[in-house]
Amino acid sequence: MTLHPMPGVSRATTRRIGLLGGSFNPAHAGHRHISLEALKRLGLDEVWWLVSPQNPLKSGDGMEPLPTRVARARQLARHPRIRVDAPELVLGTRYTLDTVRALKRVYPRAKFVWLMGADILPQLVDWAGWRDLFGSIPIAAFARPGWSHAALAAPAPRTFERFRLQAAEARQLATCEPPAWCFIPSRLDTHSATAIRAVRPPRTRAKGKTIPDQTRQLPDRSKASDALLKLVRDSLDDNKAEDVVVIDLKGKSAFADYMVIASGRSNRQVVAIAENLADKLKQTGHGYTPVEGKQTGDWVLVDAGDVVVHVFRPEPRAFYALEKMWALENEAADKPVKKAAAKRAAPKTAKKPAARRKRAS
Repeated sequence: MTLHPMPGVSRATTRRIGLLGGSFNPAHAGHRHISLEALKRLGLDEVWWLVSPQNPLKSGDGMEPLPTRVARARQLARHPRIRVDAPELVLGTRYTLDTVRALKRVYPRAKFVWLMGADILPQLVDWAGWRDLFGSIPIAAFARPGWSHAALAAPAPRTFERFRLQAAEARQLATCEPPAWCFIPSRLDTHSATAIRAVRPPRTRAKGKTIPDQTRQLPDRSKASDALLKLVRDSLDDNKAEDVVVIDLKGKSAFADYMVIASGRSNRQVVAIAENLADKLKQTGHGYTPVEGKQTGDWVLVDAGDVVVHVFRPEPRAFYALEKMWALENEAADKPVKKAAAKRAAPKTAKKPAARRKRAS
């Protein structure tokens, strides 16, 4: 059976859906701001964050693992009308145009709108099939600091100027036949994934050094990751965490060496497991440990440096399926390797005739 690119969405849906694509490396408040503005200004029913396994226009250097980016995006989105997933793994697409066309085939009755910050408008001419993209889906561009009306002078918006709707007509965009696009002069949000990555403490494993961040106290990343993992496991065991799964990220991520996923039976236990782990890390000299999600207790993330811990209640854990997401990423990455290995391992001798194979078996 064909896998579903957006689990839980009927293929017969007629919803008005905004598509916000990108690396989300990392997801930030600017993504959520655009999404909430789109829901309100465009009259959308939902917004889908399409987390790309790898943006073809960006280097893979410094790119966090896909499951980590999806997990953090879901942690940030926290909205009943925002869905976060990585459908390109299932669809087998890489470029935006191909992804849009594939989603329209899967959900032929949905009314899609492509969402972007206005800072993307000047870059569109570098996208594969950018003219066809305008002809495939309505596009909404939201004002960004330094990229508001000035972005409208870029080649792509100039080319399709006669198909532009005014901001007052934005609610009609989802039902317009493409090409159709709109510039939304909304409240500006200054968050930037590039800026966020720039202030993170780089991890230079090749030289065995870490450049410290002077702006805040972070976990001591020089500790051996295996010893840190043992400390985490011991803390989870002491607090009766259930179904503990450890995912080895060494060699696959510059963000962490291990991802640990565990469950608590109730919101209170989930929060207690996370708080006790953070306390234990502090007591053993690891300093300040960021903890996110304690407000609801459905899903709490503890960033212990080389070990990132996700503590769920059973229902949210089953819904978000981080283990499955990681398996999908590994499967997608391994396909070309396995194919090449199989080709190298194939015997060069002639195959036995069918009749002889049958007798031999």
